[in-house]
Amino acid sequence: MLSNSTIACKPFLKWVGGKRKLLPELVKRLPQKYETYYESFMGGAALFWHLQPEKAVLSDINLELVNTYQCVKNNVEELIIDLQQHYYDQEYYYQIRNCDRLPEYSQWTNIQRASRFIFLNKTCFNGLYRVNSKGQYNVPFGRYKNPKIIDADNLRACSNSLQKTKILNSSFLDLESKITPEDFVYFDPPYIPLNATSNFTNYSKEGFDNKMQIALLNLCQRLDRQGVKFMVSNSAAPLIFDLYSQFKIEQVNAPRSINSQGNKRGAIAEVLVSNY
Repeated sequence: MLSNSTIACKPFLKWVGGKRKLLPELVKRLPQKYETYYESFMGGAALFWHLQPEKAVLSDINLELVNTYQCVKNNVEELIIDLQQHYYDQEYYYQIRNCDRLPEYSQWTNIQRASRFIFLNKTCFNGLYRVNSKGQYNVPFGRYKNPKIIDADNLRACSNSLQKTKILNSSFLDLESKITPEDFVYFDPPYIPLNATSNFTNYSKEGFDNKMQIALLNLCQRLDRQGVKFMVSNSAAPLIFDLYSQFKIEQVNAPRSINSQGNKRGAIAEVLVSNY
């Protein structure tokens, strides 16, 4: 169900695989009616911001991401103030990036961690979120003319839109008991890579391998048996067509945003899977 009084806002984070440019394809495939909107693997949550549903549950396994959303929801003014200390500079970037290697990082407040998260997101290479096996952020500095680190008006609008939304730090598998047949679920997991150079699945130190892709399929099959409507985004990899062969699979073209050379970014094939 959509809100009757939406406020214009947009994703406050850049995100690999973000769906802003694919929104027309997503929106025209949504079910006409549903009670609660669920989005796991929320990332930049472009579809959520577009819809601004009256009842929604956003979730992700990335604790730093979830904390940032919670701070935007609950403490946006304090967050805006803390963001004002950050500035675009390569040496400063690596200083802030490497803070999670220090023992005192565990003592940082939620606001400080969210401020760091947004700063790194706005100034790193292509908005990529990637961690090493220790869970430490390891994305290099990004080259920009004048990155906008603080967009206070949009953060306030996002905060307003999140007020009735539940934000959970949980695996997609933890949502099953909460979902009813009246709800709609959108899954946008880390994609199965089409080639060795497109593997951006390290959003958490555990990664997201083919076993997790199969676990997501199994969840979709259980939801389908319960009468729950779902949609899944993924790459047009052969494995996806095999896994989801029992469901409706539609191929769409989406802009490629991750390439160090701008002239090599273009439309690539993705798929949208649904059971309705």
